[in-house]
Amino acid sequence: MQLTDLINNIHVIQVAGDVQRKEISNIVYDSREVTKNSVFVAIKGYSTDGHKFILDAINKGADAIILEDDNVVPEEIFIHRNVTKILVKNSRIALAELSKGFFKDPSSKIVLAGVTGTNGKTTTTFLVKNIFDSLGVKAGLIGTIANYIGDEKIVSKLTTPESIEINKYLSEMINKDCRYCAMEVSSHSLSLNRTYGLNFKFAVFTNITIDHLDFHKTFDNYKNSKKMLFDQLSEDSIAIINSDDENSEFMINNCKGKVIRFGKKPDSDYLISNVEFNLQETSYNLTHNGEIYQINIPLIGEFNAFNSIAALIVCHQSGFYLEEIIEVLKNVNQVPGRFEVIGKGNKKVIIDYAHTPDSLEKSIISLRKIIGDNKLITVFGCGGDRDKTKRPIMGKIATDLSDKVIITSDNPRTENPYSIIDDIVKGIIKSNYLIIEDREEAIKKAIELGDNNAAILIAGKGHETYQIINETKLDFSDSKTARKYLGE
Repeated sequence: MQLTDLINNIHVIQVAGDVQRKEISNIVYDSREVTKNSVFVAIKGYSTDGHKFILDAINKGADAIILEDDNVVPEEIFIHRNVTKILVKNSRIALAELSKGFFKDPSSKIVLAGVTGTNGKTTTTFLVKNIFDSLGVKAGLIGTIANYIGDEKIVSKLTTPESIEINKYLSEMINKDCRYCAMEVSSHSLSLNRTYGLNFKFAVFTNITIDHLDFHKTFDNYKNSKKMLFDQLSEDSIAIINSDDENSEFMINNCKGKVIRFGKKPDSDYLISNVEFNLQETSYNLTHNGEIYQINIPLIGEFNAFNSIAALIVCHQSGFYLEEIIEVLKNVNQVPGRFEVIGKGNKKVIIDYAHTPDSLEKSIISLRKIIGDNKLITVFGCGGDRDKTKRPIMGKIATDLSDKVIITSDNPRTENPYSIIDDIVKGIIKSNYLIIEDREEAIKKAIELGDNNAAILIAGKGHETYQIINETKLDFSDSKTARKYLGE
């Protein structure tokens, strides 16, 4: 694509240098990926600033540089190297605008469903894709566990990738005949304009509780970031909200799209009632337009009733019959690491990604409802270099609701694992816990302590197959470790 055509897609403050006859084949924000015929976009990240690498990008042959700080590189260097300098107000928005133009606005050519919320994003998006696939309609997915272009699996690095990757994936989905895409939309991605300019047909709100305060600083900032998804909807879009969440109406304030509510509240458009579950399935009633439907899903817990209804609504509002969607839900696949049950005998291990106070509480309460007075052991830790405020809260929740708790390492990253554990212990008032920093030893001990009818919840890492210690990713799987010590 010609640089002149690309520039027409972005809001420019100033262009310096020649833009004619420059063919652009790549847009990058990492200077290590610069090649000839590239545009390098200097964005400000968490730990470093892309403006520091502008000279590296020029030396590697970039034809144009997009930047928001006009003082980092002397004008003479751009002129001498025949590199076009494009000054913008916001480099991240410019990256999103460039990406959209470079890939010919792919989100307008596919039905895009964005799912946001503290919990439930991964399960809901997996269910949306699973339903469409089962109905014979090719779909894609962008999310935490993996990205999918139809059946092709691509390793995921972020819950929501940067705008250039999003538009690239959507373009590839279209080229491979995908008609739908379900995408997790994180609060970080909204705040950092990764989803800027995308055409969402559906926006789903699952819930919101305290999380990511290390990034957002306040709960109000966190809420406002989630709301951005609904603020950008057009009049022909649909907002699907969990009416049971006290912040749901805030999310859709001034939303231009059609609003559909689901939940237990009587005025919900899709009303959930009579939820029952065990370690094999969840069943509930759905009331819609005066008709009552019985739904059974092979997923566990009331929260999965809500996740499945959110997915059902996306598919129903896309024109598919409720009856065929409900039939598909009977056989949906287990989402890896989301309340995943392991164990051939009476002793069961449940692997769950629960890493927030709300999700941990819901997981333990759900298990308690299932197992009654049988022993419940919880193994968990908290991630390093992340929100510290939730650590004592999660310590109290775990010990208050479990018979026994083993506090261990999650992904300590660059923090001292015992400092993280100390933060967790600060919230605990009971004495029913052990500290075993080594995660494998903690899981082994929990399985040893559990009697034949015990339930052992291993929370925090879910699908992850690694543990991050300092800056090293080590192979580690909660699921494989549990199977090892269960003798499977």
